[in-house]
Amino acid sequence: MRTLLATLFMSGLLLSGAATGADLAPDVTAKIDAAVTQALADSGTPGASIAVVRDGTIAYVHAYGQARREPAVAATPAQRFAIGSVSKQFTAAAVMLLVEDGALSLDDTVGKFIPNLTDGDRITIRQVLSHTAGYRDFWPQDYVPAMMEKPITADGIFDRWARVPLDFQPGEAWQYSNTGFTIAARIVEKASGQPFFTFLTNRVLKPLGLDAADIDKGPLGPKDAAGYTRYALGQPRPAPKEAPGWLVGAAQLALTPQDLARWDIALMGQKLLKPESWRTMETSVRLNNGQDARYGLGLTVTSDGAARLLRHGGEVSGFLAENRVWPDLGMAIVVLVNSDYGDPAGIAQKISALLPLATQPSAEETATARAFLEGLAHGHADATHLTANGAAYFSPAALADYAATLGPLGAVTDLKPMARRLRGGFTEEIYQARYASRSVRIVARADAGRYEQFLVYVD
Repeated sequence: MRTLLATLFMSGLLLSGAATGADLAPDVTAKIDAAVTQALADSGTPGASIAVVRDGTIAYVHAYGQARREPAVAATPAQRFAIGSVSKQFTAAAVMLLVEDGALSLDDTVGKFIPNLTDGDRITIRQVLSHTAGYRDFWPQDYVPAMMEKPITADGIFDRWARVPLDFQPGEAWQYSNTGFTIAARIVEKASGQPFFTFLTNRVLKPLGLDAADIDKGPLGPKDAAGYTRYALGQPRPAPKEAPGWLVGAAQLALTPQDLARWDIALMGQKLLKPESWRTMETSVRLNNGQDARYGLGLTVTSDGAARLLRHGGEVSGFLAENRVWPDLGMAIVVLVNSDYGDPAGIAQKISALLPLATQPSAEETATARAFLEGLAHGHADATHLTANGAAYFSPAALADYAATLGPLGAVTDLKPMARRLRGGFTEEIYQARYASRSVRIVARADAGRYEQFLVYVD
Protein backbone atom coordinates (compact mmCIF):
# COMPACT_ATOMS: atom_id res chain seq x y z
CA MET A 1 0.00 0.00 0.00
CA ARG A 2 2.95 2.34 0.57
CA THR A 3 3.82 1.87 -3.11
CA LEU A 4 0.28 2.91 -4.05
CA LEU A 5 0.60 6.04 -1.90
CA ALA A 6 3.87 7.02 -3.58
CA THR A 7 2.43 6.34 -7.03
CA LEU A 8 -0.59 8.53 -6.40
CA PHE A 9 1.54 11.39 -5.15
CA MET A 10 3.79 11.18 -8.19
CA SER A 11 0.81 11.18 -10.53
CA GLY A 12 -0.63 14.23 -8.79
CA LEU A 13 -3.84 12.44 -7.95
CA LEU A 14 -3.81 12.73 -4.18
CA LEU A 15 -4.97 16.04 -2.73
CA SER A 16 -6.03 16.97 -6.24
CA GLY A 17 -9.55 18.16 -5.54
CA ALA A 18 -10.38 21.80 -5.13
CA ALA A 19 -11.05 22.65 -1.50
CA THR A 20 -12.76 25.28 0.56
CA GLY A 21 -11.79 25.59 4.17
CA ALA A 22 -11.78 29.15 5.36
CA ASP A 23 -13.54 28.17 8.57
CA LEU A 24 -11.00 25.52 9.57
CA ALA A 25 -7.47 26.37 10.61
CA PRO A 26 -4.76 25.37 8.08
CA ASP A 27 -3.14 22.99 10.55
CA VAL A 28 -6.50 21.21 11.02
CA THR A 29 -7.14 20.83 7.28
CA ALA A 30 -3.59 19.57 6.83
CA LYS A 31 -4.21 16.89 9.45
CA ILE A 32 -7.52 15.95 7.81
CA ASP A 33 -5.82 15.67 4.43
CA ALA A 34 -3.08 13.49 5.89
CA ALA A 35 -5.60 11.21 7.62
CA VAL A 36 -7.73 10.69 4.51
CA THR A 37 -4.69 10.22 2.29
CA GLN A 38 -3.28 7.59 4.60
CA ALA A 39 -6.62 5.81 4.84
CA LEU A 40 -6.81 5.54 1.05
CA ALA A 41 -3.29 4.17 0.93
CA ASP A 42 -3.97 1.64 3.68
CA SER A 43 -7.16 0.32 2.09
CA GLY A 44 -6.24 0.63 -1.56
CA THR A 45 -9.37 2.67 -2.24
CA PRO A 46 -9.01 4.75 -5.41
CA GLY A 47 -10.70 7.93 -4.21
CA ALA A 48 -12.62 9.79 -1.54
CA SER A 49 -14.57 13.01 -1.21
CA ILE A 50 -15.47 14.68 2.07
CA ALA A 51 -17.36 17.61 3.53
CA VAL A 52 -17.24 19.07 7.03
CA VAL A 53 -19.98 21.26 8.52
CA ARG A 54 -19.17 23.50 11.48
CA ASP A 55 -21.62 25.84 13.19
CA GLY A 56 -24.26 25.02 10.60
CA THR A 57 -22.21 25.97 7.53
CA ILE A 58 -19.96 24.04 5.17
CA ALA A 59 -16.44 24.62 6.47
CA TYR A 60 -14.35 22.25 4.37
CA VAL A 61 -14.80 20.24 1.17
CA HIS A 62 -12.03 18.21 -0.43
CA ALA A 63 -11.49 15.27 -2.77
CA TYR A 64 -8.60 12.83 -2.86
CA GLY A 65 -7.19 10.25 -5.24
CA GLN A 66 -8.92 8.97 -8.34
CA ALA A 67 -12.56 9.20 -9.32
CA ARG A 68 -11.82 6.83 -12.22
CA ARG A 69 -8.79 4.63 -12.87
CA GLU A 70 -8.71 3.85 -16.60
CA PRO A 71 -8.24 6.39 -17.96
CA ALA A 72 -7.14 8.12 -14.77
CA VAL A 73 -9.46 10.92 -13.64
CA ALA A 74 -8.65 12.88 -10.51
CA ALA A 75 -11.34 13.10 -7.86
CA THR A 76 -12.92 16.52 -7.38
CA PRO A 77 -15.63 17.78 -5.00
CA ALA A 78 -17.95 18.36 -7.99
CA GLN A 79 -18.28 14.64 -8.72
CA ARG A 80 -21.17 12.59 -7.40
CA PHE A 81 -20.61 9.37 -5.46
CA ALA A 82 -23.29 6.79 -4.69
CA ILE A 83 -24.44 7.19 -1.07
CA GLY A 84 -26.10 3.78 -0.69
CA SER A 85 -28.37 3.44 2.32
CA VAL A 86 -27.87 7.05 3.37
CA SER A 87 -30.66 7.41 0.78
CA LYS A 88 -33.09 5.89 3.31
CA GLN A 89 -33.41 9.13 5.27
CA PHE A 90 -34.50 10.87 2.05
CA THR A 91 -37.18 8.21 1.60
CA ALA A 92 -38.32 8.75 5.18
CA ALA A 93 -38.51 12.50 4.54
CA ALA A 94 -40.67 11.87 1.46
CA VAL A 95 -43.05 9.85 3.64
CA MET A 96 -43.12 12.61 6.27
CA LEU A 97 -44.06 15.17 3.63
CA LEU A 98 -47.06 13.01 2.76
CA VAL A 99 -47.91 12.81 6.46
CA GLU A 100 -47.88 16.62 6.54
CA ASP A 101 -50.06 16.65 3.41
CA GLY A 102 -52.61 14.46 5.20
CA ALA A 103 -52.19 11.75 2.54
CA LEU A 104 -51.16 9.09 5.04
CA SER A 105 -50.26 8.43 8.66
CA LEU A 106 -47.23 6.63 10.05
CA ASP A 107 -49.69 4.38 11.88
CA ASP A 108 -51.44 3.38 8.67
CA THR A 109 -50.86 -0.25 7.83
CA VAL A 110 -48.84 -1.10 4.74
CA GLY A 111 -51.80 -3.18 3.54
CA LYS A 112 -53.78 0.03 3.05
CA PHE A 113 -51.53 0.78 0.06
CA ILE A 114 -50.06 -2.57 -1.03
CA PRO A 115 -52.18 -5.73 -1.16
CA ASN A 116 -51.20 -9.21 -0.02
CA LEU A 117 -48.08 -8.39 2.00
CA THR A 118 -47.51 -10.74 4.92
CA ASP A 119 -49.39 -9.33 7.92
CA GLY A 120 -49.97 -6.18 5.90
CA ASP A 121 -53.11 -5.51 7.90
CA ARG A 122 -51.12 -4.95 11.10
CA ILE A 123 -47.61 -3.84 10.08
CA THR A 124 -47.36 -0.04 10.03
CA ILE A 125 -45.46 2.40 7.86
CA ARG A 126 -43.55 3.46 10.97
CA GLN A 127 -42.36 -0.12 11.44
CA VAL A 128 -41.03 -0.52 7.90
CA LEU A 129 -39.18 2.82 8.17
CA SER A 130 -37.60 1.76 11.47
CA HIS A 131 -36.63 -1.83 10.51
CA THR A 132 -38.98 -3.31 13.11
CA ALA A 133 -41.61 -4.80 10.77
CA GLY A 134 -40.13 -8.29 10.43
CA TYR A 135 -39.86 -8.33 6.63
CA ARG A 136 -36.80 -10.23 5.43
CA ASP A 137 -33.95 -8.19 3.92
CA PHE A 138 -33.54 -8.87 0.21
CA TRP A 139 -29.85 -7.81 0.19
CA PRO A 140 -27.88 -9.04 3.23
CA GLN A 141 -24.81 -9.79 1.08
CA ASP A 142 -21.89 -7.35 0.79
CA TYR A 143 -21.55 -8.09 -2.91
CA VAL A 144 -23.93 -8.20 -5.88
CA PRO A 145 -25.56 -11.65 -6.10
CA ALA A 146 -26.20 -12.96 -9.60
CA MET A 147 -29.95 -12.41 -9.18
CA MET A 148 -29.35 -8.66 -8.76
CA GLU A 149 -27.75 -8.38 -12.18
CA LYS A 150 -31.22 -8.89 -13.66
CA PRO A 151 -33.95 -6.22 -13.49
CA ILE A 152 -36.74 -6.61 -10.96
CA THR A 153 -40.00 -4.88 -10.09
CA ALA A 154 -41.16 -3.87 -6.65
CA ASP A 155 -43.74 -6.66 -6.79
CA GLY A 156 -40.95 -9.08 -7.64
CA ILE A 157 -39.21 -8.05 -4.40
CA PHE A 158 -42.47 -8.26 -2.46
CA ASP A 159 -43.24 -11.76 -3.78
CA ARG A 160 -39.88 -13.17 -2.65
CA TRP A 161 -39.28 -11.26 0.57
CA ALA A 162 -42.50 -9.62 1.81
CA ARG A 163 -45.09 -12.23 0.93
CA VAL A 164 -43.33 -14.96 2.89
CA PRO A 165 -43.26 -15.65 6.65
CA LEU A 166 -41.82 -12.81 8.75
CA ASP A 167 -38.41 -13.09 10.39
CA PHE A 168 -40.04 -11.96 13.65
CA GLN A 169 -43.34 -10.56 14.84
CA PRO A 170 -43.81 -6.81 14.21
CA GLY A 171 -42.15 -4.71 16.89
CA GLU A 172 -40.48 -7.68 18.58
CA ALA A 173 -36.97 -7.02 17.23
CA TRP A 174 -34.84 -4.72 15.10
CA GLN A 175 -33.29 -6.12 11.94
CA TYR A 176 -32.02 -4.13 8.99
CA SER A 177 -34.21 -4.62 5.95
CA ASN A 178 -33.90 -2.99 2.54
CA THR A 179 -37.25 -4.60 1.74
CA GLY A 180 -39.01 -2.19 4.07
CA PHE A 181 -37.80 0.80 2.08
CA THR A 182 -38.92 -0.74 -1.21
CA ILE A 183 -42.32 -0.93 0.49
CA ALA A 184 -42.01 2.71 1.63
CA ALA A 185 -41.18 3.88 -1.90
CA ARG A 186 -44.24 2.08 -3.30
CA ILE A 187 -46.42 3.68 -0.61
CA VAL A 188 -45.09 7.12 -1.62
CA GLU A 189 -46.12 6.35 -5.19
CA LYS A 190 -49.59 5.17 -4.16
CA ALA A 191 -50.21 8.14 -1.86
CA SER A 192 -48.81 10.80 -4.21
CA GLY A 193 -49.81 9.42 -7.61
CA GLN A 194 -46.25 10.01 -8.87
CA PRO A 195 -43.24 7.80 -9.58
CA PHE A 196 -41.10 7.70 -6.45
CA PHE A 197 -38.05 9.51 -7.85
CA THR A 198 -40.28 12.19 -9.41
CA PHE A 199 -41.89 12.90 -6.05
CA LEU A 200 -38.50 12.84 -4.32
CA THR A 201 -37.05 15.25 -6.87
CA ASN A 202 -39.94 17.73 -6.79
CA ARG A 203 -40.60 17.73 -3.04
CA VAL A 204 -37.21 17.01 -1.45
CA LEU A 205 -34.22 17.42 -3.77
CA LYS A 206 -35.12 20.51 -5.81
CA PRO A 207 -36.40 22.58 -2.85
CA LEU A 208 -33.00 22.07 -1.17
CA GLY A 209 -31.03 22.66 -4.36
CA LEU A 210 -29.58 19.13 -4.43
CA ASP A 211 -28.40 17.66 -7.73
CA ALA A 212 -28.88 13.93 -7.21
CA ALA A 213 -28.47 11.12 -9.72
CA ASP A 214 -30.82 8.14 -9.77
CA ILE A 215 -28.40 5.23 -9.88
CA ASP A 216 -31.21 2.70 -10.01
CA LYS A 217 -31.50 3.60 -13.70
CA GLY A 218 -27.83 2.88 -14.41
CA PRO A 219 -24.23 3.68 -13.46
CA LEU A 220 -22.91 7.19 -12.97
CA GLY A 221 -21.57 8.87 -16.09
CA PRO A 222 -18.00 9.93 -16.94
CA LYS A 223 -18.27 13.25 -15.09
CA ASP A 224 -18.87 11.44 -11.79
CA ALA A 225 -17.04 8.76 -9.84
CA ALA A 226 -16.85 5.11 -10.86
CA GLY A 227 -17.15 2.32 -8.32
CA TYR A 228 -14.56 -0.37 -7.63
CA THR A 229 -14.41 -3.71 -5.88
CA ARG A 230 -11.71 -6.32 -5.32
CA TYR A 231 -11.23 -9.94 -4.40
CA ALA A 232 -9.39 -10.50 -1.11
CA LEU A 233 -6.43 -8.06 -1.20
CA GLY A 234 -6.24 -7.82 -4.98
CA GLN A 235 -6.16 -4.75 -7.17
CA PRO A 236 -9.26 -2.57 -7.63
CA ARG A 237 -11.56 -3.81 -10.37
CA PRO A 238 -14.61 -2.10 -11.89
CA ALA A 239 -17.57 -3.06 -9.72
CA PRO A 240 -20.61 -4.79 -11.24
CA LYS A 241 -23.78 -2.74 -11.31
CA GLU A 242 -27.11 -3.66 -9.75
CA ALA A 243 -29.86 -3.95 -12.36
CA PRO A 244 -32.82 -1.54 -12.35
CA GLY A 245 -35.44 -2.02 -9.65
CA TRP A 246 -33.24 -3.13 -6.78
CA LEU A 247 -32.25 0.23 -5.31
CA VAL A 248 -35.53 2.18 -5.39
CA GLY A 249 -36.21 3.79 -2.01
CA ALA A 250 -33.39 1.90 -0.30
CA ALA A 251 -30.11 3.01 -1.90
CA GLN A 252 -31.00 5.02 -4.97
CA LEU A 253 -29.09 8.30 -4.75
CA ALA A 254 -25.71 9.68 -5.72
CA LEU A 255 -24.66 13.12 -4.49
CA THR A 256 -21.61 15.29 -4.11
CA PRO A 257 -20.36 15.52 -0.52
CA GLN A 258 -21.33 19.19 -0.33
CA ASP A 259 -24.89 18.40 -1.45
CA LEU A 260 -25.16 15.72 1.23
CA ALA A 261 -23.79 18.29 3.68
CA ARG A 262 -26.54 20.70 2.56
CA TRP A 263 -29.07 18.00 3.42
CA ASP A 264 -27.47 17.70 6.85
CA ILE A 265 -27.74 21.45 7.33
CA ALA A 266 -31.45 21.28 6.42
CA LEU A 267 -31.87 18.55 9.04
CA MET A 268 -30.09 20.63 11.68
CA GLY A 269 -32.03 23.76 10.77
CA GLN A 270 -35.34 21.87 10.46
CA LYS A 271 -35.92 23.07 6.91
CA LEU A 272 -38.18 21.41 4.34
CA LEU A 273 -40.11 19.45 6.99
CA LYS A 274 -41.97 20.77 9.99
CA PRO A 275 -40.04 20.56 13.27
CA GLU A 276 -42.33 17.83 14.57
CA SER A 277 -41.64 15.75 11.46
CA TRP A 278 -37.89 16.01 11.98
CA ARG A 279 -38.36 15.10 15.64
CA THR A 280 -40.28 12.01 14.59
CA MET A 281 -37.51 10.93 12.22
CA GLU A 282 -34.85 11.55 14.87
CA THR A 283 -36.64 9.79 17.73
CA SER A 284 -35.50 6.24 18.36
CA VAL A 285 -38.34 3.74 18.34
CA ARG A 286 -38.92 1.26 21.12
CA LEU A 287 -39.60 -2.41 20.71
CA ASN A 288 -42.64 -4.09 22.20
CA ASN A 289 -40.64 -4.92 25.35
CA GLY A 290 -39.62 -1.27 25.79
CA GLN A 291 -36.05 -1.74 24.56
CA ASP A 292 -34.58 1.22 22.69
CA ALA A 293 -33.88 0.22 19.07
CA ARG A 294 -31.45 3.16 18.66
CA TYR A 295 -32.99 3.82 15.24
CA GLY A 296 -35.55 6.37 14.16
CA LEU A 297 -36.93 6.61 10.63
CA GLY A 298 -34.05 6.08 8.22
CA LEU A 299 -31.57 7.30 10.84
CA THR A 300 -29.44 5.64 13.48
CA VAL A 301 -30.00 7.56 16.73
CA THR A 302 -27.08 7.42 19.12
CA SER A 303 -24.50 9.51 20.97
CA ASP A 304 -20.75 9.89 20.72
CA GLY A 305 -20.57 10.26 24.50
CA ALA A 306 -20.64 14.05 24.35
CA ALA A 307 -23.62 14.89 22.17
CA ARG A 308 -26.54 13.42 20.26
CA LEU A 309 -25.39 11.83 17.01
CA LEU A 310 -27.51 10.92 13.98
CA ARG A 311 -25.69 8.76 11.51
CA HIS A 312 -26.04 6.27 8.69
CA GLY A 313 -23.67 4.28 6.56
CA GLY A 314 -24.27 3.36 2.97
CA GLU A 315 -23.15 0.64 0.57
CA VAL A 316 -23.90 -0.24 -3.01
CA SER A 317 -21.66 -2.04 -5.44
CA GLY A 318 -18.41 -0.10 -5.72
CA PHE A 319 -19.22 2.61 -3.18
CA LEU A 320 -19.36 3.20 0.57
CA ALA A 321 -20.60 6.26 2.45
CA GLU A 322 -20.71 7.59 6.00
CA ASN A 323 -22.86 10.50 7.10
CA ARG A 324 -22.67 11.77 10.70
CA VAL A 325 -24.67 14.69 12.08
CA TRP A 326 -24.46 16.28 15.53
CA PRO A 327 -27.65 18.37 15.25
CA ASP A 328 -27.29 20.12 18.61
CA LEU A 329 -23.75 21.21 17.76
CA GLY A 330 -24.30 22.33 14.17
CA MET A 331 -21.70 19.85 12.98
CA ALA A 332 -21.63 17.11 10.32
CA ILE A 333 -19.07 14.95 8.57
CA VAL A 334 -19.63 13.38 5.14
CA VAL A 335 -17.22 10.78 3.75
CA LEU A 336 -17.80 9.14 0.36
CA VAL A 337 -15.43 6.57 -1.21
CA ASN A 338 -15.52 4.79 -4.55
CA SER A 339 -14.78 1.29 -3.35
CA ASP A 340 -16.90 -1.22 -1.48
CA TYR A 341 -13.94 -2.28 0.68
CA GLY A 342 -12.82 1.08 2.04
CA ASP A 343 -13.52 2.47 5.51
CA PRO A 344 -15.50 5.73 5.41
CA ALA A 345 -16.63 5.27 9.01
CA GLY A 346 -13.00 5.05 10.12
CA ILE A 347 -12.16 8.16 8.13
CA ALA A 348 -15.11 10.03 9.67
CA GLN A 349 -13.94 8.98 13.11
CA LYS A 350 -10.44 10.31 12.44
CA ILE A 351 -11.83 13.60 11.16
CA SER A 352 -14.09 14.04 14.18
CA ALA A 353 -11.12 13.43 16.48
CA LEU A 354 -9.36 16.37 14.83
CA LEU A 355 -12.28 18.76 15.33
CA PRO A 356 -13.73 20.17 18.53
CA LEU A 357 -17.36 19.11 18.36
CA ALA A 358 -18.56 22.54 19.35
CA THR A 359 -17.40 26.05 19.92
CA GLN A 360 -15.97 26.60 23.39
CA PRO A 361 -16.81 29.12 26.10
CA SER A 362 -14.85 32.35 25.81
CA ALA A 363 -12.04 33.31 28.16
CA GLU A 364 -14.41 35.74 29.90
CA GLU A 365 -17.10 33.06 30.34
CA THR A 366 -14.51 30.62 31.63
CA ALA A 367 -13.18 33.13 34.14
CA THR A 368 -16.71 33.84 35.39
CA ALA A 369 -17.41 30.12 35.73
CA ARG A 370 -14.19 29.58 37.65
CA ALA A 371 -14.95 32.39 40.10
CA PHE A 372 -18.48 31.07 40.60
CA LEU A 373 -17.18 27.53 41.20
CA GLU A 374 -14.62 28.76 43.72
CA GLY A 375 -17.38 30.64 45.55
CA LEU A 376 -19.47 27.46 45.78
CA ALA A 377 -16.56 25.69 47.46
CA HIS A 378 -16.97 28.26 50.25
CA GLY A 379 -20.76 27.96 50.37
CA HIS A 380 -21.39 31.18 48.43
CA ALA A 381 -23.36 31.63 45.18
CA ASP A 382 -22.84 35.05 43.60
CA ALA A 383 -26.39 36.37 43.13
CA THR A 384 -25.27 38.81 40.43
CA HIS A 385 -24.64 35.81 38.18
CA LEU A 386 -27.92 33.99 38.84
CA THR A 387 -31.39 34.10 37.33
CA ALA A 388 -34.36 33.84 39.65
CA ASN A 389 -34.56 30.08 39.06
CA GLY A 390 -30.83 29.71 39.58
CA ALA A 391 -30.96 31.63 42.85
CA ALA A 392 -33.85 29.50 44.09
CA TYR A 393 -31.90 26.33 43.27
CA PHE A 394 -29.01 27.34 45.52
CA SER A 395 -30.89 26.92 48.77
CA PRO A 396 -29.05 26.80 52.10
CA ALA A 397 -29.07 22.99 51.91
CA ALA A 398 -27.65 23.02 48.37
CA LEU A 399 -24.92 25.51 49.30
CA ALA A 400 -24.00 23.44 52.34
CA ASP A 401 -23.57 20.31 50.21
CA TYR A 402 -21.55 22.17 47.58
CA ALA A 403 -19.22 23.52 50.26
CA ALA A 404 -18.92 20.19 52.06
CA THR A 405 -17.98 18.29 48.89
CA LEU A 406 -16.01 20.83 46.87
CA GLY A 407 -14.20 22.59 49.70
CA PRO A 408 -12.08 19.55 50.73
CA LEU A 409 -10.82 19.21 47.13
CA GLY A 410 -8.75 22.35 47.57
CA ALA A 411 -7.94 24.88 44.89
CA VAL A 412 -9.01 24.46 41.26
CA THR A 413 -5.81 23.66 39.35
CA ASP A 414 -7.39 24.01 35.92
CA LEU A 415 -10.80 24.80 34.40
CA LYS A 416 -10.94 23.50 30.84
CA PRO A 417 -13.72 24.78 28.55
CA MET A 418 -15.17 21.80 26.66
CA ALA A 419 -18.20 22.97 24.68
CA ARG A 420 -20.59 25.87 24.16
CA ARG A 421 -23.95 25.53 22.45
CA LEU A 422 -27.59 26.58 22.62
CA ARG A 423 -30.02 24.61 24.74
CA GLY A 424 -33.62 25.63 25.38
CA GLY A 425 -32.96 29.33 24.87
CA PHE A 426 -29.89 29.31 27.12
CA THR A 427 -26.19 29.19 26.34
CA GLU A 428 -24.93 25.86 27.60
CA GLU A 429 -21.33 25.89 28.81
CA ILE A 430 -19.53 22.66 29.68
CA TYR A 431 -16.27 22.62 31.62
CA GLN A 432 -13.90 20.13 33.21
CA ALA A 433 -12.58 21.35 36.55
CA ARG A 434 -9.43 19.71 37.85
CA TYR A 435 -8.30 19.53 41.45
CA ALA A 436 -5.22 17.91 42.92
CA SER A 437 -7.02 14.62 43.61
CA ARG A 438 -9.79 14.44 41.01
CA SER A 439 -11.78 16.23 38.32
CA VAL A 440 -15.46 17.15 37.98
CA ARG A 441 -17.69 18.16 35.08
CA ILE A 442 -19.73 21.37 35.11
CA VAL A 443 -22.84 21.91 33.00
CA ALA A 444 -23.91 25.54 33.17
CA ARG A 445 -26.73 27.23 31.29
CA ALA A 446 -26.80 30.99 31.17
CA ASP A 447 -29.01 33.79 29.94
CA ALA A 448 -27.09 37.00 29.24
CA GLY A 449 -24.37 35.96 31.66
CA ARG A 450 -26.70 34.91 34.46
CA TYR A 451 -26.81 31.20 35.36
CA GLU A 452 -30.11 29.37 35.13
CA GLN A 453 -28.16 26.34 36.25
CA PHE A 454 -24.63 25.57 37.42
CA LEU A 455 -24.41 21.85 38.17
CA VAL A 456 -21.39 19.79 39.17
CA TYR A 457 -21.10 16.11 38.21
CA VAL A 458 -18.63 13.28 38.64
CA ASP A 459 -16.27 13.42 35.67
